[in-house]
Amino acid sequence: MTTKEKTIQLLDRHTAQKPVKHPVRVMQFGGGNFLRAFCDWMFDVLNKTTDFNGSVAVIKPTERGDYTALREQDGLFTVALDGIKNGETVSEVTLIESISTIIQPYTEWDKYLELAELPKLRFIVSNTTEAGIQFSENDKITDCPPKEFPAKLTLWLHHRFSYFNGDKDKGCIFLPCELIENNGEALKETVIQYAKHWQLKQEFIDWILNCNHFCSTLVDRIVSGYPKDRVASLENKIGFKDKLLVAGEEYHSWVIKADELVQKELPFSKTDLNVQFVDNLDDYREMKVRILNGAHTSLVPVGYLAGLRTVKESMDNDIVSNHIFQILATEIKPTLTKFSSNEIDAFINAVVDRFKNPTLQHFLIAISLNSTSKFQSRLLPAFKDYNELNGSFPKRIAFSLASLIRFYKGSFNEEDIAIKDDSLVVEFFKNQWQMVDNKSQSVTDLVTHTLANKTIVGSDLTKYKGLVNFIAKSILEIEKNGVEESLKSLEE
Repeated sequence: MTTKEKTIQLLDRHTAQKPVKHPVRVMQFGGGNFLRAFCDWMFDVLNKTTDFNGSVAVIKPTERGDYTALREQDGLFTVALDGIKNGETVSEVTLIESISTIIQPYTEWDKYLELAELPKLRFIVSNTTEAGIQFSENDKITDCPPKEFPAKLTLWLHHRFSYFNGDKDKGCIFLPCELIENNGEALKETVIQYAKHWQLKQEFIDWILNCNHFCSTLVDRIVSGYPKDRVASLENKIGFKDKLLVAGEEYHSWVIKADELVQKELPFSKTDLNVQFVDNLDDYREMKVRILNGAHTSLVPVGYLAGLRTVKESMDNDIVSNHIFQILATEIKPTLTKFSSNEIDAFINAVVDRFKNPTLQHFLIAISLNSTSKFQSRLLPAFKDYNELNGSFPKRIAFSLASLIRFYKGSFNEEDIAIKDDSLVVEFFKNQWQMVDNKSQSVTDLVTHTLANKTIVGSDLTKYKGLVNFIAKSILEIEKNGVEESLKSLEE
C-alpha cells in the first residue's frame, strides 16, 4: 500500500471542504444507485451551471435501513460515467454535492413533516419501483408513517396545505421516475384516492388537483452500481474513500410531459443535459420501445447463434451490427411517422453508441428472458406497420424472428441454451422441435404452427405472403451455413 493510499480519508463535507450551499428545493423518495446517478447528478449540474440553487432531501421510502453510508458522507458521493458519444470514447468522474438532507420517516416522522413547511421546496422526485405507486386500504391517516409511498406523500401534502392555509403558490411539481406508463397521472390518482379514503376536505383535494403539477416522465440511463473492479483507481483519482461510488453510462435521457411553467422552473435548457419537455409522452415511449428495446430483441438470437455472448461483442462483429443497424434504419425508422428524420437518426446513433460501450457487460442470455412477449411488444407493431407501408414484410426483422425460433430449440452447435420464458411457451417449442428431430414434421410445418400461434407471436403471421417460407428457409440456412453467411445472403 502506498503512502498516498494510506492517507485517503472517508468522503464527507468536512474532509472534502464542501459545505452545503443550497436550500432544500427537492424532496426525493429513494436514494438508490439510479436516482443518485441520474436525478441527483442532474440537480448537481443545474446548481453548478445555472441559478437553480436547490439541494435534495432524500427520504427513505421503506422501513428497513436508513442510508447509513449516505449519512456518514453527508450526502456526498461520486459518479463515474463512461461511454461512446458520436463514435468517441468519453469518461467523466464527478463529485455530486446536491444531497443535503437524509430522513428516515419511520424514525424521523416529525422531521419528514417539517420539510412540508419549507416555502422553497417545490420539486418531488420518486423511484419506488413499479409496485411503489399503489393504494392500500390498510394505510391509516393516523399511521406515522403509513406503508405505501403515495400514502406518506398524501399526509405530507396535507400538512403543507394546512401549514400554508391552502396557499395556491405552495403546490409542488412531481417528477416520478417509476417505470410505469403515465406515472405522473398514476401518482396523482393514487394521492386523490387516499385523500378520499381518509375523508379529507374537498378544499384539500381541489388544491391537489389545481395547484400541483404531476408530470409523467420517461427516464433512460443504465446505472451499473458500485464499480468493484475500479474502486482503487477511482478513489485514488478523487482522493477519498467513497462507499457510494456509482458507475453508469454517459448516455442519459429524461423526457418530461409538462407545461411552460414547469419548464421555466427547471432550467435544463441552459445546460447540455438531454432533457426534453413534451406534450405527448406516448410517441417518445413508442420510439424508445421500437428502437432501443427492438434493437435488443432483434440482436439477442442473432448474436447468440453467431457465437457471440454480449451486446458489445455483437456490435464489434461487422455483419451482426450491420444487421441491427439496417433493421433500425430501413425497417423501423419508416414506421415512426411522428418524428423528423433527424430526430430518429440521432436516437438510432445514440443506441448504437450505447451498445458499443466497452464498460457495460450486457449478456445476451440475460436479455433473452421472455423473448416471445418482447417480440410482440417491441417488434411486431413495426413489422405490421412496415408491411402496411410497403406491401411486403420486413426481411431483417423476419430473419431475427427466424433466429428466435431456432434459438428456442434450446441448443445450437451441441451447446445447450438456457431458455427462460413462460412454461407454456417453452413446452410448445420443445414439442415442435422434437417433432422436427424425429421427422414427424418439417421445419416448414414448425414455422407454420409457430406463426399461427398468437400466444407465441401475438398475431396470426401466416397471413403474410411468403413469410412462412422465408423463415423456414432462413432457419435451414442458419443450420447449414451459420448466422453470418445467412446474413450475407440478405444483402443479395
